[in-house]
Amino acid sequence: MKFLVDAQLPRRLAHQLNALGHDAVHTLDLPAGNQTSDADILVHARQSGRVVITKDSDFVTSFLLCGEPKQLLLVSTGNLPNAELEAMFTANHEAMVNALAENAFVELNRTRLVIHA
Repeated sequence: MKFLVDAQLPRRLAHQLNALGHDAVHTLDLPAGNQTSDADILVHARQSGRVVITKDSDFVTSFLLCGEPKQLLLVSTGNLPNAELEAMFTANHEAMVNALAENAFVELNRTRLVIHA
């Protein structure tokens, strides 16, 4: 699966997803880095077929109103140490991938994975 990790999340998350066998990039890997606009993130995700992983509720609004990005993984854990976030992704990896294989909008919070229909 292909992912684009937004600026509010650590670059280490993209590295972790790559280690799990995915094709993940972080906004830092894009030409404008963490200054990449939301519009440019949407274009990149569309053109490269990537799931946007973000904490930014603006992407939820865009998804609901415009259908962009085509797939969205919202991280609604609040602030927590990177190690805890990485542990959550590891623990929920298989369920997230399975959910995204069949759904366009998935949310990871501190207690569970939520599939938005």
